[in-house]
Amino acid sequence: MALSDDFKIFCNRIQLDDLADMQKTTESIAKKLNSHYYGLDKESESHMYIVGSVGRKTAISGSSDLDLLFDMPSCIFKQYDNYKSNGQSALLQDVKSVLLERYSNTNISGDGQVVVIEFNKYTVELVPGFKQSDNRFKYPDTHDGGSWKITDPLSEQSECSDCNSKSFGIYYDFCHIVRSWKNTIGFKFGGLLIDTLVYNFFKDNDDFKDSSSDNYLDILKSLYKSFKNENPNQNYWLAVGSNQHVLNSNKGEFVKKAEKAYETLSDMDDSSFGINDALIDLLGSDFPKAEETVNKSARYSTVDENHNKGFNREDFIEQLVPVDIRYYLHIDCKVTQDGWRPFSLRDMLHNRYALLAHNKRLDFYIKETDCPKPYNIWWKVRNVGPEAIRRNMIRGNIMESNSEHRYEHTDFAGPHYVECYLIKNGVCVAKDRIDVPIGE
Repeated sequence: MALSDDFKIFCNRIQLDDLADMQKTTESIAKKLNSHYYGLDKESESHMYIVGSVGRKTAISGSSDLDLLFDMPSCIFKQYDNYKSNGQSALLQDVKSVLLERYSNTNISGDGQVVVIEFNKYTVELVPGFKQSDNRFKYPDTHDGGSWKITDPLSEQSECSDCNSKSFGIYYDFCHIVRSWKNTIGFKFGGLLIDTLVYNFFKDNDDFKDSSSDNYLDILKSLYKSFKNENPNQNYWLAVGSNQHVLNSNKGEFVKKAEKAYETLSDMDDSSFGINDALIDLLGSDFPKAEETVNKSARYSTVDENHNKGFNREDFIEQLVPVDIRYYLHIDCKVTQDGWRPFSLRDMLHNRYALLAHNKRLDFYIKETDCPKPYNIWWKVRNVGPEAIRRNMIRGNIMESNSEHRYEHTDFAGPHYVECYLIKNGVCVAKDRIDVPIGE
């Protein structure tokens, strides 16, 4: 099977798969708010807008957020704008109380700029806004005593749709592909920034506008090259369509990740040996293996190459829970041995020291994250290589430990690795990996 066919299968697999359910939720919320604020019974469409990645049609399977904007009556703005102090907070609390009448058993909070409704499958972030004559929206911000700000999601949606039409569907595909890359590698990369940078790429590269899936590998390599040439210290980018500021919230980590991805693919073409494996490592297990038959169930196998089950199986996080990386997570490992000074495995890898020797104690731990608690902590320890196969110790199962530490030993040679996942509301929202090279 040609690589172009593999890209087609992959793009189909990562399509947003619960849009119908999100639309039902949106209609239910709109019905309640229209009834309360407009006196419109059974009106489930008026005044409600699906915004964010779902509204721009760039969200993928596993997306954990549904962003909504409800256009409030102008009299409500006057009411809360006349507050002496933080009418914006009072507005959010009022909307929250109305929604609690409909979802009394659901966790609902109102703070910052949104009302948050935590459903089992995803979280709704609802912004109460006021539509202006230019189709932009004024919305509340409770910080620093309260203020009104402006957002322009309809222009963003329109420009994304126009770019997709001009590229014959390629724009949406690559917004989806970049999200899958972000989730697979495990780093923070905001959805609007992704859509903006992919938009800028196609705007600056007219030679790709008539491309097809036959050119997807070349486009992906060029896109990584574009990303790696961005300034990681840039404060903000101008959002697609709206030209509003999209802040650089994670020190431009995507630049470093793109540089590594580009190095992986730069010398490869459609016929290169191992190209599918390289793309699986970058984009996730939804990308077909070489010569894989079109059988979606095949990607859910948890049996290793020796067909061993149980302790030796390898689990993949995307097959256990939805993956939508929204926070950063950094893990490290303290290496100790009697008679030796402890050291950081990250420092060793950074300085390109020799392989780890046997009989060392390994304390893997969460060093830093911006993910707010509560969350569950899962770990994966993967042993690979000839010695792991000989000992029947491939490993790779995911363990729901809820501990910030994972203790191991350097028992035998091989290119092992450890991954950590943070699970919040049933979604993997942060992940990190550290290689564990053990010598003979």
